[in-house]
Amino acid sequence: MTPAETEPLRKRPLRADAQRNYDKLLAAARAAFKERDQEASLEEIARRAQVGIGTLYRHFPTRQALIEAVYVDEVEAISAATANYAELEPWQALSGWLREYVSFAATKRALSEAMLEADRDAEVFKRCRVALREAGQRLLTRAQEAGEVRPDTTFADVGRLVGGVAMVGGDDEQRERVLALALDGLRYRSAG
Repeated sequence: MTPAETEPLRKRPLRADAQRNYDKLLAAARAAFKERDQEASLEEIARRAQVGIGTLYRHFPTRQALIEAVYVDEVEAISAATANYAELEPWQALSGWLREYVSFAATKRALSEAMLEADRDAEVFKRCRVALREAGQRLLTRAQEAGEVRPDTTFADVGRLVGGVAMVGGDDEQRERVLALALDGLRYRSAG
């Protein structure tokens, strides 16, 4: 592993008050972006977080820096969510996490598009892809070792499959139906 792959995706402030403000700004930005995509103003986000605009700019000197921080926070959360599935059977763990991943991908599309527009090769974006791939690969490998998932599948395959499902139009019910069909294709069945 390279140093970029082993260090946290983001570095947090050390002072407690700065950490609280940072966390409040991320929560406010996440809510605002969810409601209005990227259209939410920085002033609105500062107001929601109950901090001054200067505090927002100290933590996030540009709109892009704020978008990246929200995206990284979400990637860390979905990557860490694999721990919630540790006690489940391998197939249940993988399919449960992939359902969560689809929801993440569907709601974070605008943020990822903004990051891609800025710089597809940015180090932070590369580290996010690595974090997601490593998190998913652990669950996939476990399911493959248990004979639950096709052995010829990689997480790159699964990521593309699930990413495509996340882009399905319609409502959550339709997306879940398409995901169930896709997951059925991952299941291992012996020839015979």
